[in-house]
Amino acid sequence: MEAARSSRTMYECLLFDMDDTLYPLSLGINMACRKNIEEYMLNHLHIEESEVPRMCLELYKEHGTTMAGLKTLGYEFDDDQFHAEVHGALPYELLKPDPVLRNLLLSMPQQKIIFTNADEAHVAQVLSRMGLEDCFQGVICFETLNPPSETKKTTVLCKPSVEAMEAAIRIANVDPKKTIFFDDSIRNIASGKAAGLQTVIVGRSTLVPGADHALNSIHNIREALPEIWEDEGEHLEQIIQSSAVETVVLA
Repeated sequence: MEAARSSRTMYECLLFDMDDTLYPLSLGINMACRKNIEEYMLNHLHIEESEVPRMCLELYKEHGTTMAGLKTLGYEFDDDQFHAEVHGALPYELLKPDPVLRNLLLSMPQQKIIFTNADEAHVAQVLSRMGLEDCFQGVICFETLNPPSETKKTTVLCKPSVEAMEAAIRIANVDPKKTIFFDDSIRNIASGKAAGLQTVIVGRSTLVPGADHALNSIHNIREALPEIWEDEGEHLEQIIQSSAVETVVLA
């Protein structure tokens, strides 16, 4: 019995995407973000207005983010300015405190980390508005995956590349087989599975390629994945510590 218990895979870490995962796509933040990116392309990069919508979407599909695609094409712009323009004008007032999700997160005995393509300031805004700023032990974001460099970089490391997944696993210093990755993106889930993670597609009722579980809403997590709460007693000390830990950007 003891041998069987020790050989059973225990989840040690939960990696959460943030946008459209911790809150629903229907809220409209995603569309507002795309609109701001298109305006940046038009006003700062002076791309032909008729080309902007198509180009914005195609670069997103091909490179993971429109920003990554623009860099690859050779457009030069300041990363911080881009994020300030694109995220700074988002309707954050649409985000409301989510005590149900907060209680769920705080009850999970595993280490919890945000893994997003967004920048640190956007992460702070979203988590603060939702009342979740103390629910995570770390953040892997744009700055984590793309640290400042003295040499000009034309590539951006981001989901859904398997390289970004592997970098996140390395930065978080976790065993992918004992880590669950939650994301709303089908292609991110496929890459997460390719990197060896356990995967949960959020915002869908049916499985997609590479997904081990499907959640209509992040609020359904306890019903769909009760194993997260198994052997809670063994992790009681971690729960007590994590509830008071300030979220830090992992580097």
